[in-house]
Amino acid sequence: MAKSALLKSSIGKKYWMALTGLFLCVFLVGHLAGNLQLIFGTPLQFNEYALFMTTNPAVKLLSYLTYISILFHAIDGILLTIQNKKARPIGYAKNNAAANSKFASRNMAVLGTLILVFIVMHMVNFWAKMHFDKNMPLMTKSIEVQPGISQDFYVGTSAGQYFPVDQVQLETEKIEEGAMPKQLVIKNRTEIYNAQVDIKMADLYKDLHKITFAFFKDAKTGLIATLAYVLAMIVLGFHLLHGFSSAFQSLGLNSPKYNATIKFLGNAFAIIVPLLFAIIPLYIHFSK
Repeated sequence: MAKSALLKSSIGKKYWMALTGLFLCVFLVGHLAGNLQLIFGTPLQFNEYALFMTTNPAVKLLSYLTYISILFHAIDGILLTIQNKKARPIGYAKNNAAANSKFASRNMAVLGTLILVFIVMHMVNFWAKMHFDKNMPLMTKSIEVQPGISQDFYVGTSAGQYFPVDQVQLETEKIEEGAMPKQLVIKNRTEIYNAQVDIKMADLYKDLHKITFAFFKDAKTGLIATLAYVLAMIVLGFHLLHGFSSAFQSLGLNSPKYNATIKFLGNAFAIIVPLLFAIIPLYIHFSK
């Protein structure tokens, strides 16, 4: 009973908010490290990272923990906001909020809601396409096969695997009557088979790099998408400015000896991480 009461109490909710918040901070660092390959890596390196993130069992488990943490963090934030309003149904007769608290601490619920909306949109634009879009493009590479003559190849997930695009039949592709059947066929969206003996030859990369660049460089919506992502990172920065140090306080890990260090690290994290995230869409949109 005591444990149940603690979980339902304001203190219990703040405790879980702090734990899930710090876990999501760790996730942000890992996600940023992978996404920076859009600037400093090659298309192959980024697609290798995307494949690893969607197929490695340990990473998939961490992904599920991340989804749960986001839900817990959002629900706890909503419940805490409602609980705090119920605890003070009548406002102060005189209250200068701007003088008594910072912008971020006063608007955590609003900032958190905007971030949640951004996460949903982000997952629709990239995560959902990666997992469910049957038209998700496969990675290709143009290779010079003869002096002055290049040919496009599908790239296999094992080193040195290349398959001529013009010799591969897509799952949805219909062969015209009288036409020669192609030697290779793609099944299950990413698996390439020998068409004659129906033997799997390789797995192919989904081209997340291509759809990411296309999203931010789109002639009609690219600039809007870029600015929206930058704005979302500004919102994230304000949310982290208060949330990082507040998490340590909720967990009882603050002390006069370390408070200044925690505040410095929190401020640095809240500025550097969102800034680097914001640079990525700006780089993509304005690069040639």
